[in-house]
Amino acid sequence: MIPQLLVYGIFGIALLLALALVVILINFFGTWLRAKLAGAPVSFANLIGMRLRRVPTGLIVDNRITAVKAGINLDTDPLEAHFLAGGNVSHVVLALIAAEKAEITLDFNRACAIDLAIKGTSKTVLEAVRTSINPKVIDCPNPASGKVTIDAVARDGIGVKARARVTVRSNLNRFVGGATEDTIIARVGEGIITSIGSSVSYKDVLENPDRISKTVLEKGLDTGTAFEILSVDIADVDIGDNIGAKLQAEQAEADKVVAQAKAEMRRAAAVATEQEMKARTQEMQAKVVEAEAQVPLAMAEAFRSGNLGIMDYLRMKNLQSDTSMRESIAAPTPTPVNPA
Repeated sequence: MIPQLLVYGIFGIALLLALALVVILINFFGTWLRAKLAGAPVSFANLIGMRLRRVPTGLIVDNRITAVKAGINLDTDPLEAHFLAGGNVSHVVLALIAAEKAEITLDFNRACAIDLAIKGTSKTVLEAVRTSINPKVIDCPNPASGKVTIDAVARDGIGVKARARVTVRSNLNRFVGGATEDTIIARVGEGIITSIGSSVSYKDVLENPDRISKTVLEKGLDTGTAFEILSVDIADVDIGDNIGAKLQAEQAEADKVVAQAKAEMRRAAAVATEQEMKARTQEMQAKVVEAEAQVPLAMAEAFRSGNLGIMDYLRMKNLQSDTSMRESIAAPTPTPVNPA
């Protein structure tokens, strides 16, 4: 009885192994055969391991075949590792092939690093290699920023508007950690403004626009960036506003406003002083009236005390009348107004 059960157990295990082999052949035989015929063989163990690691076997095998056919011997393990790290395996393989054909030094690890560095952006490692082969032209300023020209002012106060086209090539050795195109555009714009601002006259800029290019190139603006600047070409130069005259006019207007404010302050101070003098005049007149009011009282007191007699009083009245008559005689005669 026991030997029979053992035979059944062995038969069942063999049947399960046969079923597993059939499933493996159904799932992986096509991929294995394709790789074998392409000269880039991949073992069934690697294919099963990829499936267990949830790595798409077709993607890894196809990219290995592509690399081997291009003369680049890539094993499946580094391709799997890059895929599990979140990289784009297809772009890395195509970038290696493009660099190989263009005789550009680029190893697999650097290509993977570049691919992971620019992950999440609109750029790819394949585009970086292509830009290294075929230089790229960047507009300065970037039209997407809403500006079409870079505005600067020469030393004579005349504004100059310039537009440049920068030809760059990817520097794969500095691509990881290097500054992007925005930095190139900002630095070139700064160099253009500096060059125009140091010109004595706007005529110098119009006569020799290549001076701007030479000044910008001499500054080494591609330092620390992912690109190498090949040339800076001034595409257009136009005359802008007379900034110097405008600033002088604005300064003159500001000076006029300040002068008017100071004059108004002086006028207000003069008016205040005048009102103060009028108040003091009224005060003095009041004191005079008050003093004159004391005269009759003093005369009455003098009468009572016997210091002033009636004849003295009459002489004083006659003197007042005489003075009043003389003042009326001396007054000018008003000129009669002829009726219209």
